[in-house]
Amino acid sequence: MKKYNHDFVEGYDGFLGFGWDRETDENTVICYLQMFSDDEVAARMTKRMTDDELAEVHHLINRLLKNYFDESEYHGLFLKDDTHQ
Repeated sequence: MKKYNHDFVEGYDGFLGFGWDRETDENTVICYLQMFSDDEVAARMTKRMTDDELAEVHHLINRLLKNYFDESEYHGLFLKDDTHQ
């Protein structure tokens, strides 16, 4: 059974752009993240990235997770670890 999904980008038919309003900004970031994490896109992109760029993305994601998720959200939402308490 699949643990992760990208349903938002598949159904979103709104404007993609940044700086219009908060809701559009949030929707655009969600779509970009989901499009960027597509298996083919991510595999091709990471092969071309420098070591520094890989580290930069890794650090950004980890910083955001630490800033905005508590431990249970990290394990439950991000890792999809239903056994962690």
